[in-house]
Amino acid sequence: MLRPVIGVPTQNLQSLGGVSADIPASWVMSQRYIRALTAVGALPWMIPLVGDDEGTLRGIYDELDGIFLPGGADIDPANYGEERHPRCDHGDPARDLVELTLVRWAMAERKPVLGVCRGLQIVNLAAGGTLYQDLADQMPGAIKHDYFPFGGRYSRDYLSHEVIVASDTKLADVFGAGALKVNSMHHQGIRQLGGNLVASAVAPDGLVEGLESSDSSYLVAVQWHPEALSDNTTRRLFESFVEAAGDYREQRTLSNA
Repeated sequence: MLRPVIGVPTQNLQSLGGVSADIPASWVMSQRYIRALTAVGALPWMIPLVGDDEGTLRGIYDELDGIFLPGGADIDPANYGEERHPRCDHGDPARDLVELTLVRWAMAERKPVLGVCRGLQIVNLAAGGTLYQDLADQMPGAIKHDYFPFGGRYSRDYLSHEVIVASDTKLADVFGAGALKVNSMHHQGIRQLGGNLVASAVAPDGLVEGLESSDSSYLVAVQWHPEALSDNTTRRLFESFVEAAGDYREQRTLSNA
């Protein structure tokens, strides 16, 4: 079977901060995501942030069998009609535009999507949901979620809390229903769940940590970072996505024959 082509949106290097003004504007993305996808048979395609050129973005999208949404910077709250909270960083608006556009196209056409961390939040916004801009300040009873690896304080694979995986979901097919220990590197999260989505995993404080489409299409996202974990069940999440993308490619090939 032909290996499915998976689109991976990039981010602006300059949005990361501390970048010399002498470096030309550049698009980058962590190798961890690319390697996790190639390890299970995908052909990753890094997507430039050309949201201001819809024809080019659409041409790229049409060649993809699935879309992977990585973690990264805070999403601009203007995307869900709010003023910026003091603890919300300035983010990467060009990335927001590209990712929201790609997910909306994919949702309309049932093209497979897998999102992690920020990717879960993008899926929720694309479906009309909203976010907490800072969990510690805005969500009553929130546990600690911001186990950031900066300065070596926490490792990226530090399992900080449990989530409860709902039965009869795609996540349950991968991890099994019930308690699952996860890593946690975020300070924002889902406030209102978007339309036609179901919560497939929930943290002890009630925060949605996994979601998927309410229909049979492969639209799955988690709030944690599975690419930083090395257990076999984590690999199985990427495998399930790539399998769905492979099926999509096969159907597309047959329909074009």
